[in-house]
Amino acid sequence: MAIQIRKLDSSDPGFTAQLNAVLAFESGEDEAIDHTAARILADVKLRGDTAVLEYTAQFDRVNVTSVAALEIKREELQATLRQLSPARHAALQTAADRVRAYHERQKQECGSSGFTYTEADGTVLGQKVTPVDRVGIYVPGGKAAYPSSVLMNAIPAKVAGVQEIIMVVPTPGGVKNELVLAAAAIAGVDRVFTIGGAQAIGALAYGTATVPAVDKIVGPGNAYVAAAKRRVFGIVGIDMIAGPSEILIICDGTTNPDWIAMDLFSQAEHDELAQSILLCPDADYIAQVEASINRQLDAMPRKEVIRTSLVDRGALIKVRDLEQACEIANQIAAEHLEISTENPQQWADRVRHAGAVFLGRFSSESLGDYCAGPNHVLPTSRTARFSSPLGVYDFQKRSSIIHVSQAGAQTLGKVAAELAHGEGLQAHARSAEYRLK
Repeated sequence: MAIQIRKLDSSDPGFTAQLNAVLAFESGEDEAIDHTAARILADVKLRGDTAVLEYTAQFDRVNVTSVAALEIKREELQATLRQLSPARHAALQTAADRVRAYHERQKQECGSSGFTYTEADGTVLGQKVTPVDRVGIYVPGGKAAYPSSVLMNAIPAKVAGVQEIIMVVPTPGGVKNELVLAAAAIAGVDRVFTIGGAQAIGALAYGTATVPAVDKIVGPGNAYVAAAKRRVFGIVGIDMIAGPSEILIICDGTTNPDWIAMDLFSQAEHDELAQSILLCPDADYIAQVEASINRQLDAMPRKEVIRTSLVDRGALIKVRDLEQACEIANQIAAEHLEISTENPQQWADRVRHAGAVFLGRFSSESLGDYCAGPNHVLPTSRTARFSSPLGVYDFQKRSSIIHVSQAGAQTLGKVAAELAHGEGLQAHARSAEYRLK
């Protein structure tokens, strides 16, 4: 049966409302999920390892007598890496090398060395950049196993200079994913615990007798993990609250339609809530893509997930021209944006909001997921309007440097005292005035 994917036309009077309906996603946490996450966090904070063990037995069906028994030692990680097939090992290593090279360049280019400058009176001002001491990485388990997420979260942390990386990953039924463990070995993860869910977030945020407390938690998870991350923010830092994956494709109608159909599939297969949208000025080409979707779907192992995603949240949109496509792209602010056109850079220059931009016909989004180099942890649900991909800068913090000379204190002291008196803060004023000659 053919997919009834939504088709829109930007020239229709009701287009804006129709597009908003496509983009609408209720990301608010279900009250029951939030309540459960809060209860688990409070329990882990109070009872530590004991609570973690009980929830691990309840949710993952793993029964052990200590959290220490849930830790995977480095020797096992390295052994798992050695047991991979040569082709799989080489692919994982190549991806890691490319991700590391990109983030090392990012570190150089994003002001990670700090700066100082000296004013005429000898006052020195500047900024010191230092890494976070300890980071926790959440890696999904169960239905999903993402070694690429291990690389994308752990490697920039290492490049930033994080001293210790603690990884948590659920292993339902005690089943460990060899690629996830091998990726942890390649990325330089320091400790791995086979725990998951809100209890893992609680252990990382508060610390237990066995799991050390971290300063920041990164990595995707299910709704309970997302709710727990929201609640511990402020006690620890977090990267972001990720929504369903998204791809937006701007195409001029000259790319092989089978390629575009498969690129739409590449996001739709993540889960039923993923979003795949095509913008194109050529109605005939849109029809070719739709035909390709229906022709290729049955061969996909995850065809039912793809079908639901495309029917519920996908769209094929005819636009006036590529200029309008860029305007709509800025409104959508997608996680992944493919510009599959001739001279893609001219259209990329018009795009202000996107998590990652893939230029040209050969830049499939899947390459970015695994091995291109830039981070695949990207803002979703239109948050690309104000946030950025995960990077080295997320594992660093900046301290201001203020070294005022005696001469500088004479000038700045008068300014500060005047403003402090204006605010009614006499101790502030007196503190500055004490330094005046």
